[in-house]
Amino acid sequence: MKKIILSGLLAVSSLMTFAQTISDARNMGIGQTVTIRGVVTNGTELGSIRYVQDATGALPIYGTGLNSLLRGDSVTATGPLLDFSGLLEISPVSNFIDHGPSLGGLPTPQIVPLSVINEAIEAQLVRVDNVTFVQTGNFATGNSTVQITDGSTTLDVRINGTTNIDGTAIPTGPVSIVALVGQFNANYQLVPRDLNDIFPYIAPAREINVKMGGLTVLNNGTYIIGNVASTNVTIENSGSQNLTVTATTLSGTNAADFTGTFSGTVNPTSSQSFTLNFAPTGTGTRTATLSIANDDSDENPYVITLSAVGTDNLATEPTSNPTNLTFPLIKAYTLGGQYAAGVNAEKYIVLWKNGSAVTGVPTDGTTYERGDVIGDAKVAYIGSGMSFTPRHVIANQNYHFAVYAFNGPDGFENYKTTAPATGNVTSQGAQIGNYYNGINSNSSSFLTNLSALINPHNFVSYFNYKTTMMNQFEIRDTTAGQSYVVCVYSGERKVFNDPFDWTATGYSREHTYSHSWMPTFPADNPEQKEYNDQHNLYPTNLQNANTPRSNLPLDIITGNTVFTYLGCSVGYNSSNQLCFTPRPEQRGNAARSIFYMATCYNGQLGNNWQIPTNQNQDILKQWHYADLPDNYEIARHEYIYSLQNNRNPYIDSTDFVCHVNFSNMTYDACQVGLQEKLEANFSVFPVPSNNKVYAQVNGLNIVSYSVSDAQGREIMSATTLNLPVLELSADKFKSGVYILKVGTELGTVQSSFIIE
Repeated sequence: MKKIILSGLLAVSSLMTFAQTISDARNMGIGQTVTIRGVVTNGTELGSIRYVQDATGALPIYGTGLNSLLRGDSVTATGPLLDFSGLLEISPVSNFIDHGPSLGGLPTPQIVPLSVINEAIEAQLVRVDNVTFVQTGNFATGNSTVQITDGSTTLDVRINGTTNIDGTAIPTGPVSIVALVGQFNANYQLVPRDLNDIFPYIAPAREINVKMGGLTVLNNGTYIIGNVASTNVTIENSGSQNLTVTATTLSGTNAADFTGTFSGTVNPTSSQSFTLNFAPTGTGTRTATLSIANDDSDENPYVITLSAVGTDNLATEPTSNPTNLTFPLIKAYTLGGQYAAGVNAEKYIVLWKNGSAVTGVPTDGTTYERGDVIGDAKVAYIGSGMSFTPRHVIANQNYHFAVYAFNGPDGFENYKTTAPATGNVTSQGAQIGNYYNGINSNSSSFLTNLSALINPHNFVSYFNYKTTMMNQFEIRDTTAGQSYVVCVYSGERKVFNDPFDWTATGYSREHTYSHSWMPTFPADNPEQKEYNDQHNLYPTNLQNANTPRSNLPLDIITGNTVFTYLGCSVGYNSSNQLCFTPRPEQRGNAARSIFYMATCYNGQLGNNWQIPTNQNQDILKQWHYADLPDNYEIARHEYIYSLQNNRNPYIDSTDFVCHVNFSNMTYDACQVGLQEKLEANFSVFPVPSNNKVYAQVNGLNIVSYSVSDAQGREIMSATTLNLPVLELSADKFKSGVYILKVGTELGTVQSSFIIE
């Protein structure tokens, strides 16, 4: 029976708008738009998802309006690549064309052992034989996950409640299963489409399988010899009759470097082995083809590509590096780069650095992973693709890149270290545009108009927070291919192995405006927009940050501290109330989330969303001005805007809070003209100066400041201040003109000063 691995990912040279092979698309960067054409391998029995397969691979597509697509239909689909809990898919589909039934019909399922179900065949239609279910009884009603085993490997089987499988009897004894290869978190799984996909196993007459070094190598697959002198090759027969191997032959460019053959009979459910020897006669990459002639009706010959290296223990160096590095995708929260292929190059390593050109160079024979440090840069991408999307891009940054080509498997890499493709790009800042046209903060209807502007908005499920905010924004690279996430309250950096999982990391989605504060509490069953709103949700350590915070008010601890974890604490405020204090970097962000929630949902269903009486709005406003939106918060804000299609006004205009009394959600008319009053009471002196520079806002304390040069580059700043007069030493500056911006509890104001 055929066991074919689809390999040899093909490179693409642009973000194509025409159909590309699915293997091309799978090797592009997350967030980049792809267009594929293939055959649909499932219908409505799996809901709004369709698995699409061509001769090179498979890729699910997800979105509304796909119900017309049936099994066997040919489809062209366009949309961005998304990592949905480990499953790579196009989501949401922005456009598709149903070409009707494919002339070739459904692809024949690839028959594979459980041990080789992995990323290489994700989303493809496969068949596994001679497996048994671990569980007995009936499949649960609705969605469930069960396991199958072949005696040595156990694998998940996902039973969807939308099929006709749920609630039926679990088969006993050996079965064959036709299914789509899915993934959820770290686990690969089989997804059968209906009861016809599960049937009793009948042993074939002859069934060949080949293992090299103890690992199954599928027909038309590749085995990495490296520099190993001798490799054990095992030919297995799981059929009911003798398998006859008539010959094994070696051919190809460097066939003379390899020796070892076998011919003979392999009994039913038995195996025969021989030794494949490798003795290189030259340097660089050494390849050959092992062909096993046999009487399996559909795997004759069984072909394996051999990949090895010569006497220098390195692959052959690429002829040239890639060229034409461009950035067709530029946002405040993500970037997409692409380049033209290098000559005689198999793979590429992309290095990136913030602020200046990359000078780091990879070292031959060294295997790197995403996040590893090379000189002054980090690895953003490794693979055979022509595009990349680095993780955790933030706003207003100048990112520099260098792309090197290389050949060879792990440990034998040969990098082309001269003349890499280089380039740099600046991520976007806030993209406010005309969003607030018609909003007048001096109008008595300001609060009502603001609420109407930001609600209603797009609904994003609480469950999807991992797919959206975590996988697409919050998660960052660290060394050895691992990732980490930052607890916003404590500052903890939690390292984990991809894909991210809430339970495994001990993290949760924290409602900054507490769920129990909401007038609609409980709002999670069924989920309401206020419960899911991503402007209000942040990743936190469950036991050491989320649980201690509970629904406590946010405030400064002035009395006894009862609990501390890194940058966050629980204790008593000046009113002897128990409160929670987040780290300084999150205080302004938290305040703006609370202000947003109260404004967005105020008046909905007749509810008043005033903040609780024990939550001091004055401290939140102080934090708001002391910790103004930084580039992380701006990037996060822009990403959420792309999802929900609404903005947080208090990030876009920090002075809006002056016009709202959040204790009763009323317009504060006394704040009209506040900015003018701030400017009238702000003074910076002496000008010019060669000794000291002083700044004050009469009647208000300065809680933060920043100094920028004439080119707009920030050169000095401080937060969490409480000064009636700010004093700066002139010897900290070169001669020139500078801009001083100060924050007070009622707003920000700025002015220039001169250093002689």
